[in-house]
Amino acid sequence: MHRAEREALALGLVHGPVELVPVSSSGHVAALPWLLGWEVAGWDGPRRKELQVALHGGSAAALLLVARPARLRPALLAAAFLPPAAAGLTLERRIEERLGTPSTLAIGLLLGGAALVLADRVPATRSADDARIVDGLALGLAQAAALIPGVSRNGATLAAARARGFDRPDASRLSWEVAMPVLVGANALKGVRVAQAGALTGSAQRLRPLALGAGAAFASTLATVRAIGVERRAPLWPWAAWRAGLAGAILGVRHNRAR
Repeated sequence: MHRAEREALALGLVHGPVELVPVSSSGHVAALPWLLGWEVAGWDGPRRKELQVALHGGSAAALLLVARPARLRPALLAAAFLPPAAAGLTLERRIEERLGTPSTLAIGLLLGGAALVLADRVPATRSADDARIVDGLALGLAQAAALIPGVSRNGATLAAARARGFDRPDASRLSWEVAMPVLVGANALKGVRVAQAGALTGSAQRLRPLALGAGAAFASTLATVRAIGVERRAPLWPWAAWRAGLAGAILGVRHNRAR
């Protein structure tokens, strides 16, 4: 197995677990190769986008396979879908160009962690059945904010739902209820843009790492869902600590390399 294939396989195995917890799967996919000096998805690597599409595609396929159907609430889903859809179509490329650096990723990780800690202090007074259009808009704005590297869609929506007074399990359910349309739509949009840029084509040697990464992400996501589920019941501060640790590693390595 070539080096690129091993790296893509390893990132796929990591992607499943971090996709299901509020620590930023995209942040990990970007940060780990940069921290370890890998070639597939480094900050200047031309293949970073196509690998991200492959990994997110694998995880999204697994989630669609095992996700329990939520009660259909078209107004809530529409309110939660429109803000990230508009932001993704108009701002995603600018955000990637201007904020796609190790420092901004670290800042996003820290800010997202702080939001989790603060939101988790709000008293739980509501259930998911109480969710209204205004709650959908709050979740939608959170998903739009997750375009900023390191913020995390899962973390942002979980924090938004907790801040609105939903308890942890119901906040998790709402987070995933509004996530699936956005996950599918965002990955499809990224796939189209990558294809338009001429990626996702070429020799079998070029495509094999992407297939291995997608397959590993699919398998690791399925395994993680069966092991821990998608609902968060425990306090959220440990995930904030995890995020802070990764941010510290990024800033520390950046400082050492700049010396």
